[in-house]
Formats: sequence, structure tokens, C-alpha cells
Amino acid sequence: MLAPLARASNKLGRNVMTNFIRNHSHGGVPGENLPFDLSNRYKLTGLFIVFIGSGLSIPFLVTRHQLLKK
Repeated sequence: MLAPLARASNKLGRNVMTNFIRNHSHGGVPGENLPFDLSNRYKLTGLFIVFIGSGLSIPFLVTRHQLLKK
């Protein structure tokens, strides 16, 4: 009873992903689908340091805030 529904759902999912890939792919250029530019290595390094550094510093900042609280 559920098998035809499962097959239809699977086919629909496959069709949606195929259409998405077909319509949103612009070629085989590496880094084309990334939300940042790879051409300027210094800007990329700075953004990487800020992104990773902000995530790693949060636990230390929260601990400092808790220890300084009265």
C-alpha cells in the first residue's frame, strides 16, 4: 500500500535535485559556488581568521564574563 507512494516520493525527490543541479550549475570552475571570493588570498586569509577566531574565542569570553560578574 505504501510502496507506490514511496516510489513516487523517491522519483519526485530525484527530479527536484536533478533540476536544481541542472539549472544552478554554471560550469566546472572551482570555487564558483562558494559565497566568498578565492582570487584574493590575503582577503580570504583574513576572513578565515575572523570566522574561525570568533567561534573559538566565544567560550573564553563567556567564561571571563561569568568570572567578572558580581
